[in-house]
Amino acid sequence: MADRKSDSGLPGTLVGRAAELAALTAHAEAARAKRSGLVILSGPAGIGKTSLLRAFLDSDACRTMTVLHGTCGEVVAGAGYGGVRALFGGLGLSAEDAQDSPLLRGSARRALPALDPRPAEEGPSTAATVYPVLHGLYWLAANLMAQGPLLLVLDDVHWCDERSLRWIDFLLRRADQLPLLVVLAQRTEAEPVAPTALADILAQPRSSVIRLDPLAGTDVAEMARQVFETPVEPSFAERATAVCGGNPLTVTRLLRELRAKGVSPDEDGIREIAEVGSYVVALSVRALFDAQPGWVRDVATAIAVLGEEDPEHIGVLAGVSVARVAEAVDLLRGVEVMAPDRADLAHDVVRSAVLEAAGEEPPADLRARAAQLLSDAGRPAEEVANQVLLVPGTPQPWMCWVLREAAAQAEHRGAPEAAARYLYRVLEAEPDSLSAHVPLAKALAEINPAEAIRLLRRALGLASDVRTKAPIAVQFGLTCLTVQQSPAAVRVLSEVLDELEEELGPDPDPRDRELRTLVQSALLISGSDEKATINTVRERFARIPEPPGDTPAQRQLLAMMTVLSAMEGRSVRRTVGRARRALRSSDSGLDNWSLVFSAFTLSLADETEEALDALDRALRRGQDSSAVWSYVVTLSIRALLLHGVGAIPDALADAQTAVEIIGGERWNANVTTPQTALATILIDRGEPERAEELLASVTRPNLDGFVLEYHWYLMARARARWALGDGATALRLFLDCGASLDESGFANPAFVPWWAEAACVLAAEKRAEEARDLVEHGAELARRWNTPRALGLAALARGVTTPGEEGVALLTEAVEHFSGSPARAEHARAEFLLGGALLDAGRPRDARERLRSAADLAQGCGALALARDARNRLVAAGGRMREITASPVDLLTGTEHKVAQLASRGAGNREIAESLFVTVRTVETHLTSVYRKLSVSQRADLASVLSTTSRPDPQAPAWVFASRGRR
Repeated sequence: MADRKSDSGLPGTLVGRAAELAALTAHAEAARAKRSGLVILSGPAGIGKTSLLRAFLDSDACRTMTVLHGTCGEVVAGAGYGGVRALFGGLGLSAEDAQDSPLLRGSARRALPALDPRPAEEGPSTAATVYPVLHGLYWLAANLMAQGPLLLVLDDVHWCDERSLRWIDFLLRRADQLPLLVVLAQRTEAEPVAPTALADILAQPRSSVIRLDPLAGTDVAEMARQVFETPVEPSFAERATAVCGGNPLTVTRLLRELRAKGVSPDEDGIREIAEVGSYVVALSVRALFDAQPGWVRDVATAIAVLGEEDPEHIGVLAGVSVARVAEAVDLLRGVEVMAPDRADLAHDVVRSAVLEAAGEEPPADLRARAAQLLSDAGRPAEEVANQVLLVPGTPQPWMCWVLREAAAQAEHRGAPEAAARYLYRVLEAEPDSLSAHVPLAKALAEINPAEAIRLLRRALGLASDVRTKAPIAVQFGLTCLTVQQSPAAVRVLSEVLDELEEELGPDPDPRDRELRTLVQSALLISGSDEKATINTVRERFARIPEPPGDTPAQRQLLAMMTVLSAMEGRSVRRTVGRARRALRSSDSGLDNWSLVFSAFTLSLADETEEALDALDRALRRGQDSSAVWSYVVTLSIRALLLHGVGAIPDALADAQTAVEIIGGERWNANVTTPQTALATILIDRGEPERAEELLASVTRPNLDGFVLEYHWYLMARARARWALGDGATALRLFLDCGASLDESGFANPAFVPWWAEAACVLAAEKRAEEARDLVEHGAELARRWNTPRALGLAALARGVTTPGEEGVALLTEAVEHFSGSPARAEHARAEFLLGGALLDAGRPRDARERLRSAADLAQGCGALALARDARNRLVAAGGRMREITASPVDLLTGTEHKVAQLASRGAGNREIAESLFVTVRTVETHLTSVYRKLSVSQRADLASVLSTTSRPDPQAPAWVFASRGRR
């Protein structure tokens, strides 16, 4: 029975698809109820996917939904964000709308590079990165969903580009409880343009596959009845079904062809079915062209090549007038070769038949002429290049120019896969061209770094002079970082730097000096990451003169020099001076390397406020550019810094937010700092079991080869074991950490002070004598670095391993040092250990005073485990103190605390979601939990409840105000 009329461009009615239409309707109803879904329609060409979609879109199920419907095609296959533009093109959004359109408010404006047919032609020269565009498109969809349920329908998705599919995957991973339905139609026999991206979408847990099967004999009989308008013999329908394989397109064409020949649907007509056969589409097209003037075939061929195009361009390619084009289109539409509702052929099967029946001109020449025609018409380079990609053989010189322009446009869209696709064709024509190798490597750096490195090696061999080699070597070194190939990076950069220094001499001009500085900086960055290269870099660092810090490259070099200087742990004054010079610029003049590395160094030097300010600037940059990887790492480092100064609730909020963000990212296996930071904080909160679970989830390959990450990780593991009462394992891990740091040449006492921790373990296990060498080692490091925190750690380690009044005196010294440092949690710990030493020395009154101070300090820091230990020991010593209990604020998770902080400062739910890279629904869920836990009913009450003695979060207002365009 017929279910609904189709306007897909195929004649007849929709038959035999009632169950599939009902399934789509059910998914639409679920989406309206905020149960998001993904439906994949799959089947061979002509099986009726497009007809089913049209019937669904015309049904009542979609009337209350915002519907965006697009179709991908072979001519635009693989164009960067081509699928996105097919979906959103009907909205007509452009850069001119950014200020006025409600759909482009907030972060949604970052979607513009994907939407604009001519991206960034008059914009900034820097290319869009991948994540900001994905983030912007997500918020564009969120803005649409704020108006009502959203239905995204993309047909012929096997032609869809990688970036559009990655965005659909990105959207679906954040679609819980959103009114969203995504429907994708895929031809099963076609090789997808982006098979991996499409497979990732199909693997989504919310996906539902509807496979369109061939029509049954009864369905074909119904179609025959509609075509012939007479009773149909069952055997006729069965034979038609068998010959056509139940394919609706082929069946329809066959039945129409038989009717045109005067055949009846009876036993006599069965013989004619075999004659027309399953090749009915190709045969009918050839028959049409044989019966019509040659210009009809030429117009049909031009449409097959160009797709929906201006009649004037169709006429030029076909070699006929616009009037003849219109006449041919009417004729082709009358015989159902053209679609009834658009200026294109009815189906890809028909397109193939038209091209097979084309005239004498070779298809390659026809494609080349089509590309030249679009180029002469001033079409965007990507449109022209998409035709060029279909031309077999080596591209002509003018084609290479177009392909380069198209690659630049794709790069500005944040579509590296498309840029690479264009540049690979350039490489075919110019195998020894630097201008092909280097941009191609840049496009591949994020998506295929191993291939990018291969191309850059080749480019280095092609470069004829060292000034050309230098920027290629910098690109090579930074790309090697992403695949843990620091030794290769250091080797290449060192060779190029030696060659450059020999070429430039002792007094280069400013331009050459900046180039040399850029190579030096890249060498230090790439070589400081891994233990295998740090010593080589340190030797080179000793020979590099300190730059004044007047240029971006000089400031980046200074920032790296501060890290190496801090690693040596010798001159805190010189190290801090370098860090300050590296930071003396506006936010726009500093890259994240300079900000984060300088902040790290300043934190080791007890210059906490300056370090936090630099990290705040880095976080603002990360949020403004949606650079989520940089944002997460910076947030994690800030969490570790805040933990070090005793602002544990704020540190917890940062760390848990970072962990929550990486949970939705594909690269989370390559990040360890968020998990390590959160585990470190959980230990002091009295949750070592949770900390160990978190650390057990770290899976980064070759973690023990990294200079910073590995030692943070080892310290967290050791402290968790110690908190759980496993002193033997804790001690082994602390000693492993020390040996690894020694291998790395990292001699700063304030960075993961394993020696002080190991001394405390040995003292607690009555093995203080074994700690003597460790204590002396740490004391020597502390004397050289000479900061209050480092000196406090040295006095604490000596104090816990020294009995009697001498030990009391040393712990008293530790308290004094810590009280003059930003390390409040360490101060609380020193007071606790001093209280215990005083008890052992028979001075209970003095002990109670110290233990009370320790409990108060620890509770103020949020170090609940230490606060409870201090309180329990105070009570055991005869003192009085109420139970240490978590305040209502302490019941909040880190992310709830962060959301509550932002809300209390006036941020709306959307602003919070944008700043934390989460969905509005996630923010709403967190706020509901916050209100319940804090027993408040409105935002206005949050500020008073959240006020604590811990250091207020300096970053949150800046994120919010930045999104509003003010500070």
